[in-house]
Amino acid sequence: MSEEIIQTIPEACCTLDISGADQEKLVTMFKALGNPIRFEIMKFLVTHPSCITGDIVDYLPIAQATVSQHLKVLRQAGWIEGTVEGTATSYCLHEKNIAWFRQRVDEIF
Repeated sequence: MSEEIIQTIPEACCTLDISGADQEKLVTMFKALGNPIRFEIMKFLVTHPSCITGDIVDYLPIAQATVSQHLKVLRQAGWIEGTVEGTATSYCLHEKNIAWFRQRVDEIF
């Protein structure tokens, strides 16, 4: 004799109103931070605002080209922004996007 098991999905306790472009942006930002080197770059920028690529290269044990690639990912994800100063680019945290990220995460968790 086989017994049929009926699973019920509990009612949602709340709503999670994120989708489309906002959800895509949030996922992209999470993914960018998922890499240990990019996380180290973010930590460095918190304590060393407005530094140039060379400062980050001196801090990390990786090649300049690799640092540049990681900076590009962080910039495209919205974590950082750069200001061109002569032949160098000065990087800092993108405060507006970080505030947006914090608000979205707060809504979820």
